[in-house]
Amino acid sequence: MSGFGGVLVFAVFILGFGVVSLGIAWLLRPSRPDPVKLSNYECGAEPIGTAWVQFPVGFYLVAIVFIVFDALAVFLIPWTLVVGVAGMPAFWVMAGFVGIVLLGWVYAYREGVLEWK
Repeated sequence: MSGFGGVLVFAVFILGFGVVSLGIAWLLRPSRPDPVKLSNYECGAEPIGTAWVQFPVGFYLVAIVFIVFDALAVFLIPWTLVVGVAGMPAFWVMAGFVGIVLLGWVYAYREGVLEWK
């Protein structure tokens, strides 16, 4: 526990600084509500209908494919730095991982997930 004591002290200071500075900012900020300030600001158009809109499942499928390839990049880049030291077993392990990801990509391609409709 003594090794993490410094980390705990810094974490308490960081959390305390954040809470205190947000509290001071809340106390000192001007509060002048105005109808213009309370109106929509994103696109300027008044919303029509409910906020509950169902998105097509294609959005989620593309997001999942993106996360899979992002995970590939996260594992592939550090692997390239140590593959010379790790040797051929590391190469074959990564080849298997890339093969599994490639099978997932082929499946997604054949199912039409990557085609925007």
